Amino acid sequence: MSLVLIIEDNEKNMKLARDVLQVKGYETVEAATGEEGVKLALQRKPDLVLMDIQLPGINGIEAFKQIRGNAATKAIPVVALTASVTPTDRSAITAAGFDAFLGKPINLKEFLHTVERLVEPRKK
Repeated sequence: MSLVLIIEDNEKNMKLARDVLQVKGYETVEAATGEEGVKLALQRKPDLVLMDIQLPGINGIEAFKQIRGNAATKAIPVVALTASVTPTDRSAITAAGFDAFLGKPINLKEFLHTVERLVEPRKK
């Protein structure tokens, strides 16, 4: 079973992502802050990280850099999951090196397709 780390401070968005993933057979672990997310990524080494950008404490881009900067977690795909969809935000997120970008509100079909596309190669 694939493990997905969801780093999201909005409870409704967290619940939606968690429920959709669990129905599809994924195991989930959750964090509400960037710092907690980085810690869980190091401890659990998930198959995928879904990262909100606007987080309390360090933001999602900084948390992403910390995950990528550690040898134990640098290969884990990380998806930006954010309501920050202005062209400036999107280019900053793309420039940071995220594996994919998903806007909120979540498009369930696109969300699941992106998760499957990034998790499946890691199962082999």
